[in-house]
Formats: sequence, structure tokens, C-alpha cells
Amino acid sequence: MTSTPGSAGPTAATTPPPSERPVRVRRFSRAERWIHRTTAGLMLLCVATAAALYVPELAELVGRRLLVVTVHEWSGLLLPVPFLLGLASRAFRADLRRLNRFGPHDRQWLRAVRRRDHRPSSRPAGKFNAGQKIYAAWIAGAVLVMLGTGLLMWFTHLAPLVWRTSATFVHDWLALTIGLVIVGHMGMALADPEARRGMRTGSVERPWARREHPLWDPDKD
Repeated sequence: MTSTPGSAGPTAATTPPPSERPVRVRRFSRAERWIHRTTAGLMLLCVATAAALYVPELAELVGRRLLVVTVHEWSGLLLPVPFLLGLASRAFRADLRRLNRFGPHDRQWLRAVRRRDHRPSSRPAGKFNAGQKIYAAWIAGAVLVMLGTGLLMWFTHLAPLVWRTSATFVHDWLALTIGLVIVGHMGMALADPEARRGMRTGSVERPWARREHPLWDPDKD
């Protein structure tokens, strides 16, 4: 069908090309996502059961204290298992090496945070930024301390009374600190939908990767 002069026929209009979706790049392997989800589930179970043991109102609401204690103890013992099993994954080991290395760009990132400088150019980051590295190191150390103090509280014959009393003090206050840190971690995740999508699906949009992690080359992973 053709159009007469001065009229707009079917062939006169130009159909705009459909907008292309940003290219996605792989950020996390399936094994890494499994490790994160399992560890997060066990950690939340530990925090929830701890709250049910130490907050009187929750303890009265939940009841069945012996069952709550048992769940708390075993979820704590199982907490390192996903990490240990994940060491069989090459991608997980590679990311552990990245998390364990601090460079000049990480110090620049921290200085920008202290100055509240939100410009992307002021916050250079590789696959993981300095905040994520500090969080990973802190939570790993906290889990080891919680596991050690928890064992002293569980197996009372392992140490004298003064050790068990000190372990209880450290365990209780560190548990509260962990709960607050996890709330902060979840709040930051909620503020970045693309980061959550990367942990959920394993891939992120390339423009997001270039903006948030400019020193990371996903094509070399």
C-alpha cells in the first residue's frame, strides 16, 4: 500500500527500533550464590533464635525454650559448613583472594566515604569495594569468635568457670553487634536492586558494573 502526496500512509511512518536491554555480565557463580544463601539462612536462624532466648517478650511468645536452644546451637555449628564446602569452587576461591587484598584504590574509596563524596570517580573499586572487603573480614572473624565462645558455653567441661563466664559475656555482646551489622548489610542491599539481582541471578548489567566497580573486568573472570 502506498500513500498519496500530502498524506501519511502506513509506509510513511518510521517505526523506532525497540530499545535494547543492557548487556548483562556474570558476577557470581551458582556455587557462590548457594554459599551466600545458605550462610545467610543459617545466620538469620542464629540471630532469630538468640533473640527468642534473650528477649523476654519473644521468649514468652515462642516458648519451647529447649527446642530453641537446640536449633540455635546446631545452626551455629553448621554456619562454617557452606564456606568449607564452597572451597571446592574455583570461582569462590578467586573471589576470596579478591576480598583478602587491599590496594591503594580501596584506601581512596574509604577516604571518599569519610568525606561523603558520592562521585563514582572518587570511589574506585574492583569486583568488591573496600566496604565489602571490610564487612567480609569482620563477619568471618566474628563467626569464628562466636563458634569458639559458643562451644565453651555448650561443653561446660572444656574450661574453668572464669573462662565460661568470659565466653558468655563476649558471645552475648558480639551477637548483638552482629545483629546490628546484618541489619545494616541488608539495608544497603535493599538500596541497590541491581546488586541484589546479581546475587539472585548471578549476573548484572554492564553499565552498573562499570559505574559501581570500574576496576573490575568481568570478561577476565
